[in-house]
Amino acid sequence: MMPRMSLYVLRQTMGPILLFTVLLTLVIWLSQSLRLLDLVINRGQSAPTFAYLTLMMLPQLLVIILPIAFFGGTLYGLHRLNVESELVVMSAAGYSRAQLAVPVLAAGAIVMGLTYLCALYLMPLGQRQMRAEVMSIRGDIGAAILSEGNFNAPVRGLTIFVRELDPDGHIHAILVHDNRNLDRPTTYIAQGGVLAQTAAGPRLIMLNGTVEQSSVRGAHLSVLRFERYVFDLDQFAEQQHQQSLQTSERFLSELFWPRLTKDPGGRTHRVLLAEGHNRLSAPLYCLTFALIALAAVVRSRRGRGTYTLRLTNAALGAGLLRLLGYGAQGLAVRHPAACAMLYLIPALGAVVAVLEIRGDVLPLFGLSSPSNVPEPAQ
Repeated sequence: MMPRMSLYVLRQTMGPILLFTVLLTLVIWLSQSLRLLDLVINRGQSAPTFAYLTLMMLPQLLVIILPIAFFGGTLYGLHRLNVESELVVMSAAGYSRAQLAVPVLAAGAIVMGLTYLCALYLMPLGQRQMRAEVMSIRGDIGAAILSEGNFNAPVRGLTIFVRELDPDGHIHAILVHDNRNLDRPTTYIAQGGVLAQTAAGPRLIMLNGTVEQSSVRGAHLSVLRFERYVFDLDQFAEQQHQQSLQTSERFLSELFWPRLTKDPGGRTHRVLLAEGHNRLSAPLYCLTFALIALAAVVRSRRGRGTYTLRLTNAALGAGLLRLLGYGAQGLAVRHPAACAMLYLIPALGAVVAVLEIRGDVLPLFGLSSPSNVPEPAQ
């Protein structure tokens, strides 16, 4: 079992990691949820629908947030243990650097496992569920037209106006303009009606009105009066469901072995291949960031300026490393052999951080202390 000191270090790092994760998730979630909020409001959906959509979007955000939040939380937790001289007391009690690395790497393994869970399963599942819900909302033409006093265009070529809607569902004063055929546009005008949901789809039943259709580019106009006319709304919603899966909606097997009907030049296959390798390599940054945080703290020298410089350089180094990973993914789209760089970049960062901890290379995060005892900043 893990010694008590290791458990203490693990608790001191997991707390800030959780805090950083929540804060970053809230910030990014607010910015990303605005587009969903606009869709929900315009389509007359409820607050639970909005909450469901944002919940399905969360795993995609966590794939990016978790490694970054882990690095920030780990660096802060170790920094607090250092400035409060707890690392010095632990070292004096025989707690070595190798033992200190165990809880930090254990925290990294936990976060890495959660990142893999989000990247390989929860993200594609959530994106598929969110897409199905969004398509259902957009396909719900009935909800789209129930906006009193506004000209609504739920799909291209269709404009609907409703003057008034009673609480019992009856509609007063309906205008529907079907402009899909530019040579023969059709306008439906009715005194009233009702929106009915049938097994075949939504239907707009119009009562006491006329159908006006022009021909020969407006040279002739035919008018047909009716007492009851059923307008099929499902024909417009059907077009929105015939789309292929997006990259974020595919599971790992669908990324490496996709079934593509059209792929000119093989670009789509290269994009999917790069995304698959990125999902496998991105969680590895958790272990690399754990070692970078350790290297920044345990090799510190006396002096506030030097210690602050090491923490700053460690943050910049971790950020640069992650940016190189994103750049390697873009390069892998053009050259599939570059997929190996997605794994080499975090591995190289981990090796350099280990050598820095041991003092076997020139320090990359600032001046190192020749002592093997962690020293707090003054």
